[in-house]
Amino acid sequence: MNSQFPTLTEMVKRQLSVFPRHELFLKRRFDAAAAEDLLFCEEISKMILKISAEDLPTILEDYRWLCGVFMEEELFFRREGRYRLSTFEEAERTVYSDRVFHQRYLNGHLMTHLWWANHTDTLRYFRDVFLPGNQQRFRHLEIGPGHGLFLYFAAAAPNAATVEGWDVSPSSIAATRHALRAMGAPRPVDLSLVNIFKPSEARRDVEPFDSLTCSEVLEHLENPPEAMSAIVDLMAPGGRAFICVPVNSPAPDHISLYRSPEEVISLVSDSGLAVEDALFALPTGVTLERARKDALTINAVVVARKPQ
Repeated sequence: MNSQFPTLTEMVKRQLSVFPRHELFLKRRFDAAAAEDLLFCEEISKMILKISAEDLPTILEDYRWLCGVFMEEELFFRREGRYRLSTFEEAERTVYSDRVFHQRYLNGHLMTHLWWANHTDTLRYFRDVFLPGNQQRFRHLEIGPGHGLFLYFAAAAPNAATVEGWDVSPSSIAATRHALRAMGAPRPVDLSLVNIFKPSEARRDVEPFDSLTCSEVLEHLENPPEAMSAIVDLMAPGGRAFICVPVNSPAPDHISLYRSPEEVISLVSDSGLAVEDALFALPTGVTLERARKDALTINAVVVARKPQ
């Protein structure tokens, strides 16, 4: 890195000030990166800086903490060959209802979009490949928008007409709203408290969407095929979906384990969508061959279209 990427350089410096043991990892992450990759990371650094503002020291510390939490889950996964949790009720009890734990988890996860190559590559693929492939004046929905980075790029797409985000958590909606406001989303984004995976709570008064994002949500659910059916019902004929599910990805609230990217492709195609493209986003310095052999995390991204 050099003076062309001042915000990224400063973010690395500040992260290492609270997590010096991460130096080798970040060196591998960025030393071999192409200029266009570093340029995108510079953009993401600026977005994260706007979101975090004066809370950045806390968020950097929570990322260090999150790495320790993930290491514990990784060790369990290696010993047992499965995720620790198997029901949403367990995740609710151990993660979501613990406000301090959950907030630290969300804070740390924000930084992964910058430090973890598979997360950065997924976000860039969304901006550079998926969104430009949508029709003019598309209506977009994201389910579980989190920190709002995907929603921000959807709102910035010149071919978008309307952009919405739905989540089951009031605190998550509040966090997304704060992030979009802080980043200066270029068009209004409608955020709503909706659980599409509960028929009694699903909205039925909306027009179908031409574009839909569901990124790193399905692995948190007990029945992803049922969730995919609900997603397809929200899509207009000819509409496109961006589905991302990490495989072999132990985390404190992950429930459904997918062991290969092909299983995610099958999940999407079995729902009735026609697969158009896929990205297998890899961790820093890992080849696809090694990731398959050693059951390492792969972000399986599937772009699919609903038949006319």
